[in-house]
Amino acid sequence: MKTATIQEFYKEGPFASDKELNQLLPDGINKEIGHFNVFSIADTLEKVSKSGVMPYNRRAYYKISLIIGRNRAEYADKTIEIERSALLFATPKIPYNYVPQDMDQAGNFCIFTDDFLVHSKSGVVLDELPIFRAGGYPVFQVSAEEVEEINAIFKKMHKELSSDYTYKYDLLRNYVLELIHYGQKLQPATALHATHNASARVSSLFAELLERQFPIESPQQRLKLRTAKDYAERLSVHVNHLNKVLKENTGKTTTELIGNRIIQEAKILLKQTNWNISEIAYSLGFEEVAHFSNFFRRQTASSPLAFRS
Repeated sequence: MKTATIQEFYKEGPFASDKELNQLLPDGINKEIGHFNVFSIADTLEKVSKSGVMPYNRRAYYKISLIIGRNRAEYADKTIEIERSALLFATPKIPYNYVPQDMDQAGNFCIFTDDFLVHSKSGVVLDELPIFRAGGYPVFQVSAEEVEEINAIFKKMHKELSSDYTYKYDLLRNYVLELIHYGQKLQPATALHATHNASARVSSLFAELLERQFPIESPQQRLKLRTAKDYAERLSVHVNHLNKVLKENTGKTTTELIGNRIIQEAKILLKQTNWNISEIAYSLGFEEVAHFSNFFRRQTASSPLAFRS
């Protein structure tokens, strides 16, 4: 699957001309501080409508969007209907897009790289935050009151980005973190407050280890950990203990969790690449195409070819 870069966002998306690109890139954006920018959805929608529909793929950057209007969000292998407004958090690991259902659209979005927040005094690591943690679908429907509060943060971003304040990027990092924490507060409490017992830690380490295997970006890449035994050995626990811990913390067995993540990636590869079935089967750790087909059919009640078509 193609992963869109920052440069492609500007050149292939709504801002095609070099002149427009130079005007949009903030002064001082460079490799030393990472990349950040903020946009109005209303301003970009007209340009996007001329250049084509927002592609469904992975991005090499993070994005936080306040979407106001009727939309359909496609996140990983899930589809979410947005009737009024939503706050969407996107990571480089998961492909996504959203499709406006009418032209009455408003809101804002910002894009940034992980390098941009490296300089934050909080020392934040994005993939360790609950909002960007593996396995979630962080699209939150928000109320009119919440829209007003979130928009206020974006307004501060727009204002600060155009200022000549020496430390404006420090402020902008704080505004990004404010949006992240706003989204995390919208999550159920169970998703935010990790317990400190040993079983919860094993469960968390398993989830992190599982997600590190993805995304699959070429037919030559292959899953290194495929079975419950593989994960148990890597975590230095007995496979029965790992299964018991995961069942207690997630309600699912180790094999179910691995299977769910593999099937999610399989759906993405079938829909978003032109790899043949044998290449997808190999990359996902199956020795035979028939084994992959049987696995896919058990999980989805459909064959890989039927799902692709």
